[in-house]
Amino acid sequence: MLRPPVTATLADFVVEARFEDLPTAVRGEAARTLVNWVGGCVGGASHEALGTIWRAVGPFSGPAEATVLGSGRKTDPLTAALLNGASGAVLDFDDTHLRTVIHPASPIAPAVLALSQHMPVTGAAFLHALVIGIEVACKIGNGISPDHYRHGWHITGTCGVIGAAAACSKLLGLDGQKTRWALSAAATQAAGLREMFGGMARILHAGRAAQNGLSAALFAREGLVSSDAGIEAETGFAKVLSRRHDWAEMTDGLGERWETLENTYKPFATGIVAHPAIDGCIRLRRAHGLAADEIARIEVAVNPIALMLTDNPAPTTALEARLSIQHVCATGIVHGAAGIAELTDEMIQHAGTVALRGLVDASPDDGLERDQARVRIESRDGRVFETFVEHAYGSLENPMTDPDLDDKVRTLSEPVLGADRTERLITLCRGVAELRSAAAIAEAGEAA
Repeated sequence: MLRPPVTATLADFVVEARFEDLPTAVRGEAARTLVNWVGGCVGGASHEALGTIWRAVGPFSGPAEATVLGSGRKTDPLTAALLNGASGAVLDFDDTHLRTVIHPASPIAPAVLALSQHMPVTGAAFLHALVIGIEVACKIGNGISPDHYRHGWHITGTCGVIGAAAACSKLLGLDGQKTRWALSAAATQAAGLREMFGGMARILHAGRAAQNGLSAALFAREGLVSSDAGIEAETGFAKVLSRRHDWAEMTDGLGERWETLENTYKPFATGIVAHPAIDGCIRLRRAHGLAADEIARIEVAVNPIALMLTDNPAPTTALEARLSIQHVCATGIVHGAAGIAELTDEMIQHAGTVALRGLVDASPDDGLERDQARVRIESRDGRVFETFVEHAYGSLENPMTDPDLDDKVRTLSEPVLGADRTERLITLCRGVAELRSAAAIAEAGEAA
C-alpha cells in the first residue's frame, strides 16, 4: 500500500493558499478567534504561572523586540511566543475546535504575532496565516481523534505546534520543500501530556507549541533538512502518537471545507467539555430560583469525554477546579456564573460551593454529543427539576454573539489595559484584515 503524501499535501496547501480565496465567513470567524485569544492572553498575563516561566527564561532571553501582551514586557520573538501561548491558555477561556478539543489560537496566534513584530506583516497576511495554521492543526487532529487524546496526549500541544509551523511558513514565504521540512521539524517537537492537567505545566503545551512552531519554520528557512513525510511516515507523528490515522481526514477538503468555521468560544472559564453541564445547572437555578442549601442531589449525564477530562471531585487549586465537573457545576448553581471571578484560588474554598460539589453525581452517556447534557436536581423537600441541554451556550449551534464575546474580552482586559485601550484592541482585532501592520495589535496590547 502506497504511503499517502500527507505532509506534502499540507505543505502544498500552505504554499498555494491565497488570502483572496478566503470566504468572507472564514475571515470573520478568524477575526472572532483573534478577539477571543487576545482577551484571554491579556487577562492571563498576570497569573503567577507566567511569572514563574518568566523568572526561569527571562535571564536567557534576547533583544526586546516582541510584546508579551498584558505584561508591560518585551522580549525576543521566540520567548514572546512561549509566554503569549502560555498566558492565552492559563485561564481556560481559549477557543475550541470541539470535534478534536484543540484550542487552536493559543499555539498559533502567538507565533504569528511574534513574527509580525520581527518583519513587516500586513493584517491580511496575519489573518491568512492564522487561518492556515488552524486548518492544518485541526485537519491533522481530525485524522487522529479521539484515539490520540485517549492515550494521554494533549492535542493542543501536539497538533498546535504543526499548525504554528504552517502559519509561520506562510508568513516567511517558504517554498514547498522548506514547508515540508518545517512541518516535519514541528512534528518531531510535538508534545503535551494530559497528566499535566490541573497544574501549571499544562500551559507549557500551548506555549512551547507556539515557540517550537515558529522555530521549526525558521530552521527550515535556513535549510535545516528534515523528513518529507514527518506526519504520515511509519515512524512519523500520526503512527507513533495514535492508533487511528485517517489520512483522508487530514487532506480532503483543504481550502473548501473550513475547520476555522468549526471553532467555538467559551462563556465559562473551564474545560469546554463541562460546559453543557454548567449550562444546565445555571438554567435550572434561574428558572426555579434554586439556592444551594435547598439541594439534596445533583445528577449530570454527559458525553464520556467530559468525565475523562474533568472528573475531579475535590480540586485544591483554581487550575484544578476549572477541570472539575463537580466543582464547576456547583459553582454555576451557587453563583449563577463560572467565570474568572468565580474560579480564583480563594473562591474555590467557598463553603457553599465545596459542600454542594459533594452532591454532584456525574455519569457518562454515549448517547450524548459533546455539547449536550442532562441535569437533574433533587431538593431537600422532594421536588425534582430537570433539563436537557441540546446545545450548550458557546457551541456551534448556540454560539456566543459578537457583543457577548466583546464583553468577555472587556472583563478580561479592562483591569489590565483600561477601557479605552481595550476598545482599541477589540476594534483592531475585528478589523485586522484592513491593518497596514499587524504589529499594531501587539502595540495595543502592551500594558503600561
